[in-house]
Amino acid sequence: MGMRMCSCSRLLLLLATAALRLASAFYLPGLAPVNFCEIKSDECQNAIELFVNRLDSVESVLPYEYAAFDFCQLEEEKRPSENLGQVLFGERIEPSPYKFQFKKQEVCKHVCTKEYNIGKEEDKSKLMFLKNGMHLNYQHHWIIDNMPVTWCYDVEDGQKFCNPGFPIGCYITKAGRPKDACVISTSFNEKDTYYIFNHVEITIYYHSEVENAGSRLVAAKLEPKSFKHAHIDKPDCSGPPMGIPNEFKEKISIAYTYSVNFVRSPIKWASRWDYILESMHHTNIQWFSIMNSLVIVLFLSGMVAMIMLRTLHKDIARYNQIDSTEEAQEEFGWKLVHGDVFRPPRKGMILSVFLGSGVQIFIMMFITLFFACLGFLSPANRGSLMTCAVVLWVLLGTPAGYVAARFYKSFGGEKWKTNVLLTSFLCPGIVFTDFFLMNLILWREGSSAAIPFGTLVAVLALWFGISVPLTFIGAYFGFKKHAIEHPVRINQIPRQIPDQSFYTKSVPGIIMGGILPFGCIFIQLFFILNSIWSHQMYYMFGFLFLVFIILVITCSEATVLLCYFHLCAEDYHWQWRSFLTSGFTAIYFLIYAIHYFYSKLQITGTASIILYFGYTMIMALIFFLFTGTIGFFACFWFVSKIYSVVKVD
Repeated sequence: MGMRMCSCSRLLLLLATAALRLASAFYLPGLAPVNFCEIKSDECQNAIELFVNRLDSVESVLPYEYAAFDFCQLEEEKRPSENLGQVLFGERIEPSPYKFQFKKQEVCKHVCTKEYNIGKEEDKSKLMFLKNGMHLNYQHHWIIDNMPVTWCYDVEDGQKFCNPGFPIGCYITKAGRPKDACVISTSFNEKDTYYIFNHVEITIYYHSEVENAGSRLVAAKLEPKSFKHAHIDKPDCSGPPMGIPNEFKEKISIAYTYSVNFVRSPIKWASRWDYILESMHHTNIQWFSIMNSLVIVLFLSGMVAMIMLRTLHKDIARYNQIDSTEEAQEEFGWKLVHGDVFRPPRKGMILSVFLGSGVQIFIMMFITLFFACLGFLSPANRGSLMTCAVVLWVLLGTPAGYVAARFYKSFGGEKWKTNVLLTSFLCPGIVFTDFFLMNLILWREGSSAAIPFGTLVAVLALWFGISVPLTFIGAYFGFKKHAIEHPVRINQIPRQIPDQSFYTKSVPGIIMGGILPFGCIFIQLFFILNSIWSHQMYYMFGFLFLVFIILVITCSEATVLLCYFHLCAEDYHWQWRSFLTSGFTAIYFLIYAIHYFYSKLQITGTASIILYFGYTMIMALIFFLFTGTIGFFACFWFVSKIYSVVKVD
């Protein structure tokens, strides 16, 4: 037994490693490298542009555009185009006044000076907004050659962590305690004072096979610093740090400067993301935790499958040996409800609509994760994951309409117009309404995550112009086909269900059914929530795809097992129960999200709290439809299979 478990662990480790290598090997399909050289030519560039993205914080859900903080910016320059996913995620990339020439070093180069006069209300509000950003530890996100500019610093055990962002500044409390980045220097020592990082020392690493040939940028790192320049017009980047007292009473001038240095590196262009990914927290620890979860879940799944197959085999053999009616009447168990097991469920309309939406979400998630494993939706392709998911959801209206119509017809429904309208608008409408309400809060707060009106119109056009017609087409073919034929006839008079014990009642079964599926995803859930709310990069799509497959298997087996127990107890109402049993995993997801909020996040502010739980409810609904649909189809296949192989008079 130990050898078999060891072999299983090794096999899973090999599969996971292969998936991860596959994801890293093809992380930039379709994006060609750019060559740089000291003298501009047709084959290589000389100018290096630095782009700035939105600023965000782990203490607030509200991201803001770079311009909102009154930093140095260009007067007029065309912004790079953003895809749908970037807009929906609130990314706002724009050019910056930081311009470099390849291999041209700069020392304490002046960019601009911002002056704040406390007598002017506008200047006062700008400075207050800047101080609030430092208090909440808002982070810059800069980009050079499609690579994040990272701030690398030492963490525990002598390891180095490379953060794809760096703070605006930091704050020393009234008690003299340094917050956040103020711990990096003892010169930040004045109480109740903000220190702004107005100088950055940038090091750009490049790789070249031949010395005089074109080079490719492989990394960009910086170190934020603070200087109160004695001569604003000719800064020398020396002296005390630039402090802004909380109670300021005089004019304040902040000069922004930078230094840039170029270093040759042996790292090749195809491996330039590796140093960021390798420095992330807890990756090695979570590797073994994920493997243990996979082994445990697969072992439990094997046990469930073995019990089901052996018990069912005995049941079918025993039932098929019974010849007389008298003997059959003495039998008990799942065979006795053969005349009622395919009886249409109550609220069949809603169930069929949920199934249609669930199938749409399932196919969307499968294809998205598959492409992510191949590297097409890597962090380098910003916004591609969200764009792919939205486009797939829009194009998958046809299977949603078909499944909803097919099952609604099998449930004996006749209101086909209502069915197709609910499939098109019920679940998407709930998601859009929640999303729109969250967007109103973002608009009110002036956040960059607020979706522009034009993008909202585009999303509605995709929904009404493409998804809804495709849903109608799918529903047309679904209603046109004959109803699903069941292996046994339905009795005219419903059979009375005997009194159930506590464990065979619906509610305890539904609550227990979601535990095992949730157990195989909660570790990956931690990574996913970190990437969303703590702004960490998620790249383990190979692991995620494996967990996705195991989640499908676990949901199916847990639901089938409980369905079998209920049928043995002569309770034939399996349709809604199978959907809710695996769908209850979403409730555990919601509970975990609440636990994550209170234990892992430092989010403050009413708007941020409302946004967190508003977006979490959208994720929980999507997860509910996804897992519930898996459970229903597994149970539907199981029930159809067992009643097709047993002899019924």
